Amino acid sequence: MNAADTAFLITATALVLFMTLPALALFYGGLVRARNVLSVFMHVFSIACLMSILWLALGYTIAFGEPGGVWGGLSRAFLNGVTSDSLTGTVPEVLFFAFQMTFAIITPALIVGAYVERVGFGFVLTFSAAWMLLVYAPVVHWIWGGGFMADGGIWGETGTRDFAGGIVVHETAGLAALVIAWFLGPRKNRTTPPHQPGLVMIGAAMLWVGWFGFNGGSALAANGQAAMAITVTHLSAAAASLSWILWERIKFGRASMVGLVTGTIAGLASITPAAGFVGPIAALVIGAVAGILCQEAVNLVRNRLKIDDTLDVFAVHGVGGIFGTIMVAVLGQGAWIAQLGALALVGVYTVVMSAVLLKLVAMVTRLRVDAETETNGLDLSVHGERAYELNS
Repeated sequence: MNAADTAFLITATALVLFMTLPALALFYGGLVRARNVLSVFMHVFSIACLMSILWLALGYTIAFGEPGGVWGGLSRAFLNGVTSDSLTGTVPEVLFFAFQMTFAIITPALIVGAYVERVGFGFVLTFSAAWMLLVYAPVVHWIWGGGFMADGGIWGETGTRDFAGGIVVHETAGLAALVIAWFLGPRKNRTTPPHQPGLVMIGAAMLWVGWFGFNGGSALAANGQAAMAITVTHLSAAAASLSWILWERIKFGRASMVGLVTGTIAGLASITPAAGFVGPIAALVIGAVAGILCQEAVNLVRNRLKIDDTLDVFAVHGVGGIFGTIMVAVLGQGAWIAQLGALALVGVYTVVMSAVLLKLVAMVTRLRVDAETETNGLDLSVHGERAYELNS
């Protein structure tokens, strides 16, 4: 065990959990109507609790149990055989478990943005649980757990390069979000602006800080790769923030604060798969392109495809993660067939399994709340609480 690596990963683990609680909850909560903000908090917080227990029970062993094949087996269910002295690399395995658990928390929590304001609470928990175990955990194994897409797998000696989750986190969450939004259909009123842009900014700022743990911690050591990952993460976020509002100004004649911080998230998602492989100049290019590309993806999904992916999960996270994964190959840090092949296989698997799970969950719990509940808001109707004293 290396004490410096261990201390660094403990810090990174706390930062990644901070990305979900409270950062993502605040970011998403500020974007919805005032009568639905507590429901968003409820969804994100409950998912964090449930995924933690499921990761202990089955998720970790499916993802990291035994190398090879399509899943890791059940040998490490409930951390069987793992003690405080067990190591993964130079850090305790139980710490590696905890670090990866924070990824298993935030990935299904990202999907919340697709279905806010109209979905049943039972669906949120049931779908998230099944999806994490049957979609997220197997994909983790394929790429990070020594599965068939890793080095020496189906792509040959050079396997898929995904430093911190462009495919594993952002592509899977983005595509699942698109599938759910399409099945659910649009909200009754899609034009209401964010009720509290200040919360959006605070949440985005927290996400930016937490992302240093997300990308830097993925080096699993306190070394130069971690330092560069943190640096390029920051630069990509900054470049994407500015390119987003510049593109807004060119197209609409004004730059918005919500646009600025959405660009931040686009830049962070896009650099995630490449963070450990590229330098500062490449990060500026990735971020600058991501701010425009993801903004155009928002327009495509919302206005052309007419899909109510409410908080633009696919356009920002999905497109950003896919773009960053391709840029790993463009910049010569990964093999084209491995990068594109993984995107295609994981994409098809995610779409098909998400649709199947959605249909199965619909047999045991209601997907969408009734019209009256949607009109009155989920906070008071479903949870018996509300965030503010409303006039109407």
